[in-house]
Amino acid sequence: MSFVAIVVSSILVNNFVLMRFLGICPFLGVSRQLATATGMGAAVVFVMTLASAITWVFHHTLLVPFGLAYLQTVVFILVIASLVQFVEMVIQKTSPALYQALGIYLPIITTNCAILGVALINVRQDYAFLESVVNGLAAGMGFTLAIILFAGVRERLELADTPAALKGVPIALVSAGLMSVAFFGFQNLFRFLFS
Repeated sequence: MSFVAIVVSSILVNNFVLMRFLGICPFLGVSRQLATATGMGAAVVFVMTLASAITWVFHHTLLVPFGLAYLQTVVFILVIASLVQFVEMVIQKTSPALYQALGIYLPIITTNCAILGVALINVRQDYAFLESVVNGLAAGMGFTLAIILFAGVRERLELADTPAALKGVPIALVSAGLMSVAFFGFQNLFRFLFS
């Protein structure tokens, strides 16, 4: 049952973008079109899941046993940077159009605080290996859900009769805020299901 609670919590209740406000840069930057948002979401899911697994192994086999836990942030960032470089090479080879569409936002995954955040939360919550991987996967899925929903809203807003003062970034921020409020409603559902 704890895996179901982790999944529901990471996707809906503690969504990294809409509830924890982590990963906002790629969320706002890549969400103009549904196709690029989907590609970014897939890349984030992959990196978050692998980063959760690898950082757990590094933390529990190297950092803690040798008394180097204070280096966890540096080690985690190095792991994440390596994974992002791998993802970038794969996307460049397999889908050059997606690589061009993601542009600068693909390397920015390296500094995406949501990826580092999930690794640090896994340590702070003292998750076991499988729980860490499930949390990383679910957090990535939550990020993907949020960015795809937001991309759909932004595509519709392009066709809407928006006042000139709100066009562009202002209406995007208002829309993101309203999505965050909507996701806030899932907290009571979580309490009802898992208490």
